[in-house]
Amino acid sequence: MTFPNRFRFALPIVGLGLFAAAFLAGCARPAAGTASRDYLVYIGTNVSSEQENSIYLYRLAPATGILTPISAHRGGASPTYLTMPAGRRFMYAVSETQTFRGAKSGGVSALAVDPRTGGLTLLNQQPSAGASPCYISLDRSEKAALVANYVGGNVALLPLSPNGQLAAPTATDHHQGSGPHKNQNGPHAHCILPDPANTYAYAVDLGTDQVVGYRLNAAQGQLARLPEPAFVAKPGAGPRHLIFHPNGKRAYLINELNSTVTALAYDAAAGKFQELQTVSTLPKSFTGQNSCADIHVSPDGLFLYASNRGHNSIAVFAIDTSNGTLAPIQHVSTQGNTPRNFSLTPSGRLLLVANQNSNNVVTFRVDPQNGLLAPTGQTVEVPSPMFVQVVEDFTR
Repeated sequence: MTFPNRFRFALPIVGLGLFAAAFLAGCARPAAGTASRDYLVYIGTNVSSEQENSIYLYRLAPATGILTPISAHRGGASPTYLTMPAGRRFMYAVSETQTFRGAKSGGVSALAVDPRTGGLTLLNQQPSAGASPCYISLDRSEKAALVANYVGGNVALLPLSPNGQLAAPTATDHHQGSGPHKNQNGPHAHCILPDPANTYAYAVDLGTDQVVGYRLNAAQGQLARLPEPAFVAKPGAGPRHLIFHPNGKRAYLINELNSTVTALAYDAAAGKFQELQTVSTLPKSFTGQNSCADIHVSPDGLFLYASNRGHNSIAVFAIDTSNGTLAPIQHVSTQGNTPRNFSLTPSGRLLLVANQNSNNVVTFRVDPQNGLLAPTGQTVEVPSPMFVQVVEDFTR
C-alpha cells in the first residue's frame, strides 16, 4: 500500500437553565487573542421546543482550540443537521420531529445569516415530507435542498428561492424493504447528497442496507430514481453516511450497525459504487456495544475519521494514495458520551466532536504530518449537541 511520505504509524489511544447561564456568562467575557480567531462554529442541538434557543454560535481560535460563545438562536425544534451555502447568507436546518404543523412529518427551516455577527433569523419553514428528518445537503448549484427522513423512510427535494426561502417539496421517494437487524424493520433514509458532478444524488438507507441513486435535476426540482441500487451493503451493516473523497473517484460509507467503514470506487458515468474494502472502526480488544455515526475525510484526502458511539471514540485511518483503501492508525477518546457528529475545520488542523449524551463539544488538534488527533484541553457545555458546522469567520 502507498501512504504519504510524511505518514508515521502510532500506537492507538484508546438542566437547560444552567447551560443558558453559563453560555451568557461566556458571551459577556472579553475574548483574549481575538485577532487569531478566524472560524465560526454553529452547533445544532436536540432542543425540542421551537420557543427555545436550539442553535449555538461560537468563535473558534485556531491557535488554541478555544471556543468562545457569541450568541444562541431559535432554529426550529431539534435542528440536528445543518448546512450553509458557500455565500454564507443563509443556513438550512432539519427539525428532527415526527409531527410538523399537525401532520406526520418533520420540518426544514431556512435562516438568514447576519453578515456582521453571524447570527441567525428564521426566514421560513416547510414540511420535510416524512417523519424525523436527520440529514440535509444542498445540490452543488445551490438551487435545492435534499433531505433524508429517517422514520419516514423517504427522501425529499425542496427548491430554494433566491431570497433564501424554502419552497415546498417538489420531489419525494419512499424506499422499500427491511434488513436482518432489529433496527431494520423498515426503510430508514439516513443521508442524501449530490455527487461531485451534480449529476446524481445518493440516499443511504440504514434499514435496507442500500445506497439508492437518483438522477438529479435541481433546476427543475426533480429526483428520478435509478432502476437499480447504486450499492448494496452487507446484510445487517446498516449504512448511515456516505462521503466522497476530494478526488471524486472514491467514496466511503460508514455502517452504523456493524461498526465498519466501506471504501468504494465510484463510477461517475454509471452512477454506481464498487466495494474496495471493508474495515472495522473498533480496536480488536473492544467487546462492548457500539454503533457508528459520522465520517469525514481530511481536506488533503490523506486521512479518514469515523465516530464510534459506545466505544466513544474517533477512529483514524490512513488512506492509501494509490487505491483508496484504509489502514487504522488511532482510536482516541471523544472525552464524552455518544459522539453523534464531528467536523474538521477547513484547514484540517482542528476537529470538533459533539458528544450528544454528555452535553459537551470537545476540540482536538490534528497533526498535519500523520493525521493523528490530540485533545487541546478545550471543551464547552452545550445541551444535547447533535451537529457541528465550522466555517471561516466572515464577520471580521
